[in-house]
Amino acid sequence: MRVFTPLLLALMTTTTGVACVQAADTTVRMTWYSDGNEGQVMADLLSRFEAANPDIDVVLDEVPFKAINETLPVQLASGQGPDIARVVDMGGLSRFALDLRPYLNDAAYWEANFGPFLEWMRPAGDTQSIPGFMTQLTVTGAYVNKTLFEQAGIAMPGDKATWEDWATAASAVAKAAEVPFPIALDRSGHRFYGLALSQGTEVFDAAGAPVVVDDGFKRAAQLVYDWHQSGVMSKELWGSVAGTAYRGANEEFKNAQVVLYLSGSWQANQFDKTIGDAFDWVAVPNPCGVGGCSSMPGGAGLVAFKSTKNPEAVARVMDYLASEPVLAEFYSRSLFVPGHLGLAQKGVEYPSAGPQAAAALKVFTASASAIAPLAYKVQGYTNSRIVFNAVISRLGQAISGETSLEDAYGRIPTEVAQQIAERNKK
Repeated sequence: MRVFTPLLLALMTTTTGVACVQAADTTVRMTWYSDGNEGQVMADLLSRFEAANPDIDVVLDEVPFKAINETLPVQLASGQGPDIARVVDMGGLSRFALDLRPYLNDAAYWEANFGPFLEWMRPAGDTQSIPGFMTQLTVTGAYVNKTLFEQAGIAMPGDKATWEDWATAASAVAKAAEVPFPIALDRSGHRFYGLALSQGTEVFDAAGAPVVVDDGFKRAAQLVYDWHQSGVMSKELWGSVAGTAYRGANEEFKNAQVVLYLSGSWQANQFDKTIGDAFDWVAVPNPCGVGGCSSMPGGAGLVAFKSTKNPEAVARVMDYLASEPVLAEFYSRSLFVPGHLGLAQKGVEYPSAGPQAAAALKVFTASASAIAPLAYKVQGYTNSRIVFNAVISRLGQAISGETSLEDAYGRIPTEVAQQIAERNKK
């Protein structure tokens, strides 16, 4: 954990030369995780806020992503959470969110620029609250080691290529180049649903209740299961963790051990810095299936919590960070697809991005424009984290040999229903 030290303003008098430090009246705590350099960018932006607002200290606590998913919900439930946090399970944490509307300078600005995403942050049935804003809009998609394809003398599949097309090509490249991982897919329920939607899962019944296990879901689960049995995917990745634990393949991809890595737009900044000119890499659109080619949308929202004792100060921090010029700088320096409608329309420049990262961001921006409505519905569903966790836990058990796919199919809906019922009791 890195703690951002608040800026102290010292005023030197010309007559005595004595430093006079103006102490802040209010402390606002923000919990933050990073995929790349965004923590550094946020710290810089907050230092400017503190310089202009010396009555507020903002303490930036940087934590691992795992702490956001596992520790933060427990803290919030006990009333011990931070004032603000960067989160991904916006629906799951919505019951703890603060409605900033009464404290904002211009609520209409927030509605105009963050409107579609506010629905992801609101509790079920709430159509008015403003809990926060998107620090980034993300879309799932695949990164490909282009150099490995070139070395193997194999053509990359083109647009609208299926998952099976990519599995065949990646396996051939891995064999020719002698690399261990033809395909890697983040061990994440969210990432799995990029595959599941392409296989035609409908997720919900006519009444809007989660069905989860349907024919499309089974097609996707069978693909992942079979890939692990045949070596297209390696148990070294998914099998290295258990339960609902996340496992990415960032390290393996940047070390040229993976041919195709299904992850998402948030990795572009990291790969831009860590791969350098070691090999050529590209982003490609989400592979296709009988259900289409839609990516899964997502992202991270900066959300305020109602347990705060200083809502006015929190709103001042949020107003500053969500302002168009500040947020444009944040997106630009972090290499993020903007989650701000005005900036998305105007476009954001990425002067610090290398040519490969800039090209990747264009691919992901194009993918964002073709996301299926069902994908937005899944992401915005209040209990999406319950669904994602049940799926990845039980599917992981089947892949590791602890149970069968049929057993997983039976357990997932029961587990989802039980956890939703427990949540609704609170």
